[in-house]
Amino acid sequence: MDKSVFFERRQRVIGQLAANSVMIIPAAREVTRSRDTEYPFRQDSYFYYLTGFNEPDAWLVLSNSDEHEQHILYCRDKDPQAEIWQGIRLGPEQAEIQLGIEAADALEQFEEQLSELLNQKSRLYYVRGVDNEADELIFSCLDMLQQAARQGMSAPTQIEDWRPMLDDMRLIKDQHEIALMQKAADISVLAHQRAMQSSQAGKMEYQLEADILHEFASHGARYPAYSTIVGSGGNACILHYTNNDSELKNGDLVLIDAGAEYQGYAADITRTFPVNGRFTPEQKELYQLVLSAQQAAFEQVKPDSTMVNASEAAVKIITQGLLDLGILSGELQDNIEQQSYRDFFMHGIGHWLGLDVHDVGSYKVNGDNRPLKPGMVLTIEPGIYISQTAEVDAKWRGIGIRIEDNLLVTDEGHINLTQAAPKSIVDIETLMEKRWGEQLA
Repeated sequence: MDKSVFFERRQRVIGQLAANSVMIIPAAREVTRSRDTEYPFRQDSYFYYLTGFNEPDAWLVLSNSDEHEQHILYCRDKDPQAEIWQGIRLGPEQAEIQLGIEAADALEQFEEQLSELLNQKSRLYYVRGVDNEADELIFSCLDMLQQAARQGMSAPTQIEDWRPMLDDMRLIKDQHEIALMQKAADISVLAHQRAMQSSQAGKMEYQLEADILHEFASHGARYPAYSTIVGSGGNACILHYTNNDSELKNGDLVLIDAGAEYQGYAADITRTFPVNGRFTPEQKELYQLVLSAQQAAFEQVKPDSTMVNASEAAVKIITQGLLDLGILSGELQDNIEQQSYRDFFMHGIGHWLGLDVHDVGSYKVNGDNRPLKPGMVLTIEPGIYISQTAEVDAKWRGIGIRIEDNLLVTDEGHINLTQAAPKSIVDIETLMEKRWGEQLA
């Protein structure tokens, strides 16, 4: 994204700050994986949202005071020796140019200038409890200011969490974000198609995972947005199954929940398909039930509707279907009120999607369900999971199905960003008839 996008976001934040206040946001730190190796660095989503800066150990300061620049980035200084080992640093000078930051300074200057940044401010916007080192630095400075009243210094009298402000901003995606999310979705669709065409009895779940991750990286998405789930047979009934170490067996279904992260933005797709490319009659009945529930939920994804409306629509379809199949018994409304369906559909209908796979933003506003607005992106993911120990007819046991898509709310209703990933029974079976790679021959 162009630096002007990040500049405009920072300006929007400054416009919401109380008079004579300052906001401080630390970047993510490198995290040790083992001994002297680190996990791949991933910037804090809030920090990236406001800067586009992708290096660790930095601070962003936003202020509406006349005494200081409004935007200040403190980052690691250029260091030729360190850069030989660890990679090129942007440095303060280039940060101002490339990021559109009003002022940038070396990281070491932050601690020296912190008391000046905080002195005589009425309010500090900061999130405590996320970064212990940052907390220690900030609050020791506040203590010092409070004890220096005789020298004419004072600490902010109010400390406010900045997350609600930024959460509301991040909840509505702009055109630049939507374009990146569509790209993440497109890459993820290719990965799911490859997995379907690569599937066969005797392969291991982790081999399908490898196909998916290879497809991600081949298109510029080097990392998944979350740990990939490849659950075959009864493993599909474990909602967050990530062992991915079982053998694919003929006659089983395999559930894959996988999404790419592209330039910070997540996709989140789930598809369920037969290992051998052909659904059994029982699998077809349950699969079509989940697909119908998803379509009913889709119809509720529109401006001024709510996630709860989408959930209720899916629950009604699933509950009636389970009654029709004899998996549940009794009356529809009684089962809904008693939540009997939760033995087989135990999670929510979906979540916000964006820089985080479970993106920020409250689901209620002043105690009421948050109405959907154009620019929101969410997942819709109904499922049915019947464990091997469920007290139902044996023919249903060990079947887990989830279908998940990513929807952008528009003025007219919604756009399905992941529509290209096959999900009808006919489309899945047709795609799987042709092995992956044949189209490349």
